[in-house]
Amino acid sequence: MEVLLGITGKDFVLTASDATVARGIVVQKRGEDKSRALNKHNIMLFTGEAGDTTQFAEYIQCNTQLYRMRNGMDLSTKAVASYVRKELATSLRSRNPYTVNLLIGGVNPKTGDPELYWLDYLSSSVKLDYAAHGYASYFCMSTMDRYWKAGLSLEEAINLLKKCLEELKVRFIGNLPKFVVKVTDKDGIREIEI
Repeated sequence: MEVLLGITGKDFVLTASDATVARGIVVQKRGEDKSRALNKHNIMLFTGEAGDTTQFAEYIQCNTQLYRMRNGMDLSTKAVASYVRKELATSLRSRNPYTVNLLIGGVNPKTGDPELYWLDYLSSSVKLDYAAHGYASYFCMSTMDRYWKAGLSLEEAINLLKKCLEELKVRFIGNLPKFVVKVTDKDGIREIEI
């Protein structure tokens, strides 16, 4: 019952993840942040098996930081998505593959161009203008398809996200009371309340 959402705008990426950790019919924890800042301009949201998500997210986060220390520069959003896809593909061919689904969003600090990548546990990767993982895709993709347009302002993107969350409240059987919403732009990553 996990939900990840991502929307690109004029010069930012707006992401949201539910803050509930559940297994089967039991809610194990509320208030969980299912995202990791990979560097100042890239964020990764993750969902999947509990141990896999934490271990894989920390592994990717540490390796992107190691790249910056060794090379003196951050990876671009496209480079991060390619690296993560390679790691998922390698893992898929091992005895213990990671079962994680990801959204990777970021902004090029020089040009301000936003990028959003959708990756799944089979190491499929695609660049999209808006994306959803989990049950949200059944309810929110049509809303985003209807209302998303190129060059969205932050206010318009927040309104679109609110429409998606309202759709989940009305139609989805699961109770997802809290979402962690973050904006990534040329100034960095920040959490916002909606």
